[in-house]
Amino acid sequence: MIWVNEQIDPCGLIYSCIACRDENQARACHESFQANLTQDQIDHGWIAQLRTVESWEEVPVNALKLD
Repeated sequence: MIWVNEQIDPCGLIYSCIACRDENQARACHESFQANLTQDQIDHGWIAQLRTVESWEEVPVNALKLD
């Protein structure tokens, strides 16, 4: 299982993305992504999302991939 962290802007574009296999590292990264969103960004619809995928082919191309 691969954990994918994404910060997504109001238009649905991925602003930043980090993928890894370590769940603890992924959860820590997700907390950081959420904490780094400003209130203005949140008010305008930015989100931090954590999801899982089965293969590296499902990870967005622009992701920082940690293995």
